[in-house]
Amino acid sequence: MIGAALETAVDRLRASDPGWSRSRRALSAVLGIAIAVAVLVPTGQPLTVVLVGAIGAMMAAFAISDPEPAGQAVSLLLVFVVGAAALTAASLGQGAPPLDGVVFVLLIFVAVYAQRFGPRGIALGSASFFLFFFAMFLQTRLAQVPTLLLALGVGLAANAVVRFVVLPRRAGRELLAVRRSFRTRLSASVAAAAGHLASGGSARSDKQLRRAGDRLHEAVLLIEDTIGDVFDDPKATALLRRRALEVELAAQWLAITTRRVCGDALDPAVRDDLVARLHRFRSLIERDPRELPVISDTEEFSELLVSGSRLGDNAEPGDEVRRAIAELALADLSAQRIAERDYSAEPEPPEEPEPERTPLLAYDNQTRSAIQAVLGGGLTVLGGELVSHQRWYWAVLTVFVVFLGASSAGATLIKSARRIVGTVVGIFAGALCALVVAENLPATILLILACVFGMVFFARTSQVVMTFFITTMLGLLYSLLGTFSIDVLGVRLAETAVGAAAGVLAAVVIVPVRTRAVMLDDVATTLEDLREYVTHTRTLLTGVDNVNVIELSRILDRDVEQVRTTVEPLTHPISLRAARRDYGWYVLDTLEAVAFRARHIAARAQPGLLALDDRLEAVTTRITHNIDTLLEAIRSPGAKGHVVSPPGDDDADPTTSLRSASCSATSPSSTRPSAPSARRSASHPGPAQSVQVRRRTRPEPTPPDSIRSTSTEPISRRTT
Repeated sequence: MIGAALETAVDRLRASDPGWSRSRRALSAVLGIAIAVAVLVPTGQPLTVVLVGAIGAMMAAFAISDPEPAGQAVSLLLVFVVGAAALTAASLGQGAPPLDGVVFVLLIFVAVYAQRFGPRGIALGSASFFLFFFAMFLQTRLAQVPTLLLALGVGLAANAVVRFVVLPRRAGRELLAVRRSFRTRLSASVAAAAGHLASGGSARSDKQLRRAGDRLHEAVLLIEDTIGDVFDDPKATALLRRRALEVELAAQWLAITTRRVCGDALDPAVRDDLVARLHRFRSLIERDPRELPVISDTEEFSELLVSGSRLGDNAEPGDEVRRAIAELALADLSAQRIAERDYSAEPEPPEEPEPERTPLLAYDNQTRSAIQAVLGGGLTVLGGELVSHQRWYWAVLTVFVVFLGASSAGATLIKSARRIVGTVVGIFAGALCALVVAENLPATILLILACVFGMVFFARTSQVVMTFFITTMLGLLYSLLGTFSIDVLGVRLAETAVGAAAGVLAAVVIVPVRTRAVMLDDVATTLEDLREYVTHTRTLLTGVDNVNVIELSRILDRDVEQVRTTVEPLTHPISLRAARRDYGWYVLDTLEAVAFRARHIAARAQPGLLALDDRLEAVTTRITHNIDTLLEAIRSPGAKGHVVSPPGDDDADPTTSLRSASCSATSPSSTRPSAPSARRSASHPGPAQSVQVRRRTRPEPTPPDSIRSTSTEPISRRTT
C-alpha cells in the first residue's frame, strides 16, 4: 500500500515537473545558500553580510536560465556587475532618502524593459531589482559596500559550484526524464480513454480525458524546448519534434474515436475487450522508454497491430478504437527510436529557420508596460510612505512583480489579486512559523530553506503559491533579525495592497493597454501565421516546394498559447461579466480547433500528395480569402466582416471542402485521385457560405477535438 502510494506520488511529481528541471533549480538555490552561509559564517561576518551572500546565491539559481554552460558563466559575471551597482546605489541612497526612491523607481523601468531581450535580460533586470530591494530590507550602509560585494561574489561563486559541479545540467538525463514524464502523461491519456469507455461516456470521465490530453500537449511542448540542448544536429531536432507531434496527434485521435464509440450501442463483450486492450497497451507504455525497440518485438505489441489493421469488409465492431491504438503504438515507437538516435528508417528532415534579432529600442506593449511600471512605482512610493516611512519598498516590490510579464491591464489586475491572496495567506503562515520556532535557530534556518525551495519551484507555475512562500520566508527572516512582530506583517499586507492598487491604476489610466486590444493583436498574429501555413501547405501538397509545415503548425500552437495567456483576464472568474467570459472562451475554443486541425494536416502532409486534385486550389484560395477578411475586420474597429466565397469559386463551404481534402490525404483509396474524378466532384457546386464576424457573442463553447469528420480514417497516420 505504502509502496503504491509512493510510486503514485513520484509519477505525479514526474508529470508536474518533466525533466526535474524545476526541482533541480530549486535544489540549486538551497544548496547555493548552504554553501555561501558555510563560507561566510566562519569568517565572523555580521548577519546582514551573510544574508546578502545567501540572496546572491538564491537569485542566481532563480534568474539565470541560459541553455549553454558558457552562457550561464557570462550571465553570472554580468549579474555580479549589475548586482554590485544595485547594492552600491541602494546603500548610497539610504543615506539620502529621496534618492533611494528615485533610483528604485527608475530601476523598475530598466528591469521591465529588459524582458524583451530574453532569458538573460530577464535575469539581469530581476537580479538588479531584487538585490536593490534586499539592500533596502537589510538597511545596508555605504561603509559596508566592499564587504557586501565580497559576500555577493561568494554567493554567486557558490551557485557556480552547484550549477557546474554538484548539480550540472545533464541534457541526456534530462531528456530521458522528460521522456519518462511524457510516457507518464501518455499512459494517463490511455487510462483516461479506458475509463471513459468503461463508464459509457460520462461527463466526469470526458472531463478527465480532456485534461489528460491538455497535459500531454504540455509535455510535447516541453520536449520541443528541451531537445535543442540534447541534439547537436538541428535536423535530428526537427525530426524528433515531428515524431513527438505524431504521438500527440495519435493520442488525440484515440480520444476522438473513444468518444465516438461511446455514442454507439456496443455489445458489453466488445466494450470490455476494448477496455482490456487499452489497459494492456498502457502496461507497455509504462515501461522504461529505452526498452521500446524490445517491446516492439513482443507478441503483445504484434497482436495490437494485427487487431488494428482490419479494414473494409473484415471490420468488426470496435475496430476504430483498435486501429487508433495501433496508430498510437507505431507513432510512439517511431518517436522513441529517434530519441535513441536511430535514424535508419527516417527521411531527411528540413532545415530550421534562424531566430530573429530583438531590436534594442522599440515602442511596443513591453515598453508601455515599463512606462506604466515607472509611473505606478512613483505613485507607490508616495502611498507607501503614508503607510510606513521605513518599509515603503514593499509596495514598490509589488508594482514590479505585477508588471513583470504582464501585457495588458487585465493581466495586471489578475496578478495583483493573486499577489494579495498569496500575501494574506503567507502572513498567517509566517506568523505561525515565527511563533513556533521562536529562538530556535536551526529550525528557523530549515524553514527558510524550505520556503526558498517552494518559492523557486512554483515561481513559473503559481504566483499565489510563490507569494505565499515569499511572505512566509520574510516573516522568518524578521524573526531571525530579531524584528518580528504581527504589526510588521500587517504593514507588509498594507504595502502590498497599496502597490497592487497603484499598479492597477497605472495600467488602467496611464497609457492603458486593454486586454481586448492585446487579444486582437494576438489573434491577428495567429491568423497571419495561419495564412502562411495554408499557403505553404498548398505548395507542399501540390509538389511545388518541400516546406516544413510541421514547424508552421507548431508556430500556430504557440500563437494559440499566447492567446490563451492574453485572454485569461476575460475568462478568469474575477471577470464578473458573463458576456466577457463567453466571448473570451469563444475566441480561444475557435483558435484551438483551428490549431488542432492544422496539426493533423501537417502530420499527414507529403510532397505532391494532392498534386492531381483540382479541389485543393479552390479550397485554399477560399480559406486565404476568408482569413484576409477576418484580418480586415480585426484591424478595422467597428467594421463588419462578411466572409464569402471569392469570385468564380463555387465549391462547398471551406471547412467541409478542407475536410474532404484532408480525407483524401488520409484515405488509402483516394490518395492520388485522377483529374477527371476531381473535376466531376467539383462540377456539383454547393451553396456559398456567408459567415458574419461579430465583436461579441455568447455561443456554447466547442471543444477543439469534437469537430465532426466525414471519415473514420485516423488523420494522424504517417505515410511513408
